[in-house]
Amino acid sequence: MSERLAVHENHTVIYEIVIEEDFKNLKSELNKLNVSKRKLCIVTETTVGAIYAEEIKKILEECAKEVFVFTFEAGEKNKNLYTIKDLYTFLIENHFDRKDMLVALGGGVTGDMTGYCAATYLRGIDFIQIPTTLLAQVDSSVGGKTGVDFDGYKNMVGAFYQPKLVYIATNTLKTLTKREFLSGMGEVIKYGIIKDKKFFYYLQKQADNIKNYEKQALSYIIKVSCDTKRKVVENDFKEQGERALLNFGHTLGHAIEKYLYTDMLHGECVSVGMVGAAFLSWRKGYLSEYDRNEIIDLLKLYELPVSENRICIENVLAATGSDKKMEGGKIKFIVTDEIGHSFVDQSVSLSEMKAALYDIAENQTKI
Repeated sequence: MSERLAVHENHTVIYEIVIEEDFKNLKSELNKLNVSKRKLCIVTETTVGAIYAEEIKKILEECAKEVFVFTFEAGEKNKNLYTIKDLYTFLIENHFDRKDMLVALGGGVTGDMTGYCAATYLRGIDFIQIPTTLLAQVDSSVGGKTGVDFDGYKNMVGAFYQPKLVYIATNTLKTLTKREFLSGMGEVIKYGIIKDKKFFYYLQKQADNIKNYEKQALSYIIKVSCDTKRKVVENDFKEQGERALLNFGHTLGHAIEKYLYTDMLHGECVSVGMVGAAFLSWRKGYLSEYDRNEIIDLLKLYELPVSENRICIENVLAATGSDKKMEGGKIKFIVTDEIGHSFVDQSVSLSEMKAALYDIAENQTKI
C-alpha cells in the first residue's frame, strides 16, 4: 500500500509525500534527512498527543540526537500567536538552533502552527509533517501554507514555507470520530469538482468502501488528493494564479466558520461554502442544473451539511470583505462551469453572494 509522491520546485525535488498504513517506515524516512546530530521537537495537541506522542517519540529517539515534546490545548481557538509565543519560549529554553527540526504531529491546526513557527524561529528551521486527520492528510499538510488565526480571522498571519517531509499513516484515521473523518471528505470532494471529473465519480461509486475505511480506497483518495494539490502548488506556489482554485467553497465557508466554528468543523463549513459556490456558478449561467445537483448529492452521500440557517447573512458578507483572497478590492471567487473544471471570477457581486447565502439558509439546494 506504500505510495510516494515527489514535490518539486524549479524541477528539483524539495520533499516527498509518503503514504503508508502505519509508522513502521518513519525511521528510515527520517534517516534520509540526516537527523542523527539534530534535536527534534514534536509539536502536538492534547488529544493527538495522548494517542501518538510516545510512539513517535520512541521512533525519533532511535535516529535523532535528542527529542522533546511540546503539547498545547486542542482546538481551533488555540491556533493563535499566544500558542506560538509559548512554543518559541519552549524552543529557546531548550536551546534549539537553526540545525534542529520541528515535527508537526496532528491535524491542520498543529501543522499550520508548527510550519509558521518553523518559518519564523531563527528566521527559519526545518520541519516535517505527520498529519493524523484526513483533512490534514489531503490538504493542509501539503503545499507549504502555514499560519495562525488572528482575532477570529482564519490564517490571517502566516508564511509560505515548505516541509522537508510529509509522512502519512492511514491507520490514524481509525482514531477519528466519524464526523471528523467525513469533514475531511469535504476537501477530497473539492478536488474532484475543481480538477478531476473521473475522481468525482470514483468518490460517488466507492462511497461505501471509503466510509468503511477500506485500505486501498483510503490510500487512493489520499494519493489523488495530494497529487492534485501537488501539481497545482508546483505551478503556483505563492497563489498568484492557479492555486486560487483550491479555495473553491472557502470564501463563503471561511466566513461562515468565523461565526460558527465553535460547533462546525472546517470541512463542514467548506461543504456549505461549496453549495453556495455551486449556486453562484449556476446563477451566473456557468454550471448546469444537473451538475449542481450532482455536487449537492455527493456532499449528502458523505453526510456533509448542504445548508445552514443559523448564519447572520450581513455578518458573513462583512467577513468576506476581510478575506485573504481579496485582490484590488475584489473577491477572487472560485466558480465551476462543469464538474472537473473551475476558474476565478472577480465579477461576483455582494448581491450575488447574498443570494447564495439565502439559498444556503433556506435549504433551497435543489432546483
